[in-house]
Amino acid sequence: MNNISKYGFIFLFFILTAGACKVQRTVSVNSNTTLVTQGPLWGAVWQQKASEYKALCYQAYNTARMQLDILLQQSYSKPVALVTDIDETILDNSPYQVHIALQHEEYADASWMEWTKRVDCDTVPGALSFFKYAKSRGVDVFYITNRLEAERDATLQDIQRWGFPDAVNSHLTFKTTTSGKEPRRQAVADTHEIIMLFGDNLSDFSAVFDKQPAGIRNAATRDNATLFGTKFIVLPNAMYGDWEGMLYQYQHTLPPATKDSIIIRGLKKY
Repeated sequence: MNNISKYGFIFLFFILTAGACKVQRTVSVNSNTTLVTQGPLWGAVWQQKASEYKALCYQAYNTARMQLDILLQQSYSKPVALVTDIDETILDNSPYQVHIALQHEEYADASWMEWTKRVDCDTVPGALSFFKYAKSRGVDVFYITNRLEAERDATLQDIQRWGFPDAVNSHLTFKTTTSGKEPRRQAVADTHEIIMLFGDNLSDFSAVFDKQPAGIRNAATRDNATLFGTKFIVLPNAMYGDWEGMLYQYQHTLPPATKDSIIIRGLKKY
């Protein structure tokens, strides 16, 4: 992650122009957006090519396995469960980020659903072997995603073709009226003891992180520091997430150039 922060913005000054592979030497934030449409491309490069990314994922799932063995030494009054996010937690969607970045576009439900209908996601390193191991220890797995209900069939096909455990409709819940996952987590907690949660976004773990400004997110992260690596297992995602939306106060409908200006104004520089 340090390499991303050190070199990531340098890359943004050398972007592909639409329809041709020419290089621009300078960027005018007012006339040409870069961070919002081209920034995820650098994150996707890192996710696809960096061994460090893979190492972080293996580290997360190795930690999860050790912690699971410890937790299973305890007794519980209800069946034991793990709750996991899907995108960038068990499935890799970096090809989508490359696709829209090269077209100088932002995320859109329509283009995203074109991608998920392909049923072509790779797995996040370490995810499949860990969840298979958890199931072999008698642990139930629940998938809580902010994909749309219309993506149910394609999503099931994707996790089933890889052999993820409990890949059935009753263990898979989608976004309905809100992106907040707390009601869906609570529905699992009504019948199971949730001993660990997995995600790439802090809102995958607790409602205290949902759509909060930077100060509150940072304070909540400090307050919950002991849970990371014990109950909360975080996977790296430099492409997108609430960390990005927070930069422009979750005003996702702002023009890309406006978002760029807001982001750049908030950066430390000299």
